[in-house]
Amino acid sequence: MAHKKPFLFSTLLAASVCFPLACPSIVLADDYSDLLDILRAKGSLTQHEYDTLLSKHIHRAAAPQHVTRTAEHTAATPSARRVAARTTSHPVEAGYEDGIRFDPGQEESATLRAQNAADRAEASARSAQQAMLSTQNALNSSSVVRVAKYVPGKGLTFKAGPVDINFSGFVNGFYTYNSPAGGRPVAGGVSTGSSGFDSSSVRNGLLPAGFILKLSTTQSGIDMSAVLGMYPGVNNAKNGAFNANTGGSPVGLGTAGIDLRQVYVTFGTKEVGTFKVGRDLAIFGSDAILNDATLLSVGSTGSNAAPGNTSLGRIGVGYVYADWIPQISYVSPTYHGLQGSVGVFQPLDQFNFAGGGLSAESQQHSSPMVQGKATYDFAIGGIKTRLWASFLIQHHQGLTSDTIAESDHRSAMTEAGEIGAKFTYRNFQGVAYYYRGSGLGTTALFFDGVAANGRKRSSEGYYVQAMYNFTKKFKLVGSYGVSNLYQAPGENDSMLVRRNQSEVGAAYYSLTDWLNLVAEFAHTNSAAHGGNHNSDNSGSGGVILLF
Repeated sequence: MAHKKPFLFSTLLAASVCFPLACPSIVLADDYSDLLDILRAKGSLTQHEYDTLLSKHIHRAAAPQHVTRTAEHTAATPSARRVAARTTSHPVEAGYEDGIRFDPGQEESATLRAQNAADRAEASARSAQQAMLSTQNALNSSSVVRVAKYVPGKGLTFKAGPVDINFSGFVNGFYTYNSPAGGRPVAGGVSTGSSGFDSSSVRNGLLPAGFILKLSTTQSGIDMSAVLGMYPGVNNAKNGAFNANTGGSPVGLGTAGIDLRQVYVTFGTKEVGTFKVGRDLAIFGSDAILNDATLLSVGSTGSNAAPGNTSLGRIGVGYVYADWIPQISYVSPTYHGLQGSVGVFQPLDQFNFAGGGLSAESQQHSSPMVQGKATYDFAIGGIKTRLWASFLIQHHQGLTSDTIAESDHRSAMTEAGEIGAKFTYRNFQGVAYYYRGSGLGTTALFFDGVAANGRKRSSEGYYVQAMYNFTKKFKLVGSYGVSNLYQAPGENDSMLVRRNQSEVGAAYYSLTDWLNLVAEFAHTNSAAHGGNHNSDNSGSGGVILLF
């Protein structure tokens, strides 16, 4: 459209000149820089055309010019008389051009106009800067609540002055069909194979639902936080030794259990490390469960006919459950990938999970449980690796059983250790884990860890897992795990579980950053020392939403 600008300019110029004066023969020049400004603002002139015309105009205006009259008969016309009158009241001096007549108004030099424009621009900039600073101060006020940038999987964070309020969680639900493959009962086994009945359920997986509230701030140079985590399930709760994790009760008028697993505070600095006081996931066994792919699915079902708050996943078939335990613990800063943690924990009882008087129990504790761990993160040749090793120690006093009287004052010192590794290379991820304990038991901490005769049982287990991401949304996982419980010296209990094992295959598809579809198959087998064994197969499909 640039080729039309000279024509438009000449047209507007001619109109501005000829229309008011009906194109008289006598015309007077005037300052038309304002007209040039208007034409440039309307886009009729390019910057180059504007600069050229303005320069030419200023140059011509610098030399005085004279107005000549035309034919006398033209001067006699009314138009001519009006022009002459205007010329008399406003003598034509320097700054006018032939053929153009404008009311000069108040004369103003180009330099003065430029200075005025600069002053106005400076004032506008100062005003804008003041408005921006005022807005920033208002946003940084402790009375304003802001929302931090959302990061998938990290929850929602609100900033209220110096306090960060983070709300995160997950919700899941699965349809699970369990088919017993038969066999005879195993005391302390995790397979449902001897039940004899197929079962269907709509249930939670290894995770229940979770709603975690975290408040964080820094005061006097100390970073601190308070955390409250609630983990309700979808199935009816039933009172029992394991509270919300006890097998459920699929009876009308039932309600889900409320599971407040997390209640703790942290405080520390980047240089010193972080202290934790309250109830949270313990140290020993935590990496084993957090790296278990069945955390997002079902795994071994446990009681599928009457589902509890969760399934078992790979608990008892590859590792001992870490559990959520009251604690005072410490995590060091990370130094070249190396980090350590240690803590004292509420001591737990030895528990006769197998039943039938097969295991001793304890309820006396004069000293706390102690746990510690070291982790090391590094990368070699594009392979990201995490190694970890941890230990557990607890003294159990006042052991009792059918053959041990309370007056015998029998006690046992439990010791356990674990080691694990996680490897990530491009789309592949692998996990390998092993544990061994004396008096540790199997499935959960101190389940059947001490025989009825008061002697400790040894136990060990492991699992291996491989995961491959075919796309950013689709991945397949396969895992195999075993947990072994050995008899104590002098013990011969044929019904006691000797081995729990399972194979799990699962597919995961991410519909969105929040919503994931899961399909899974699991085979679980339990075997006793005396030869009894049973097994079951289960298929599960459902969704898990994490935010």
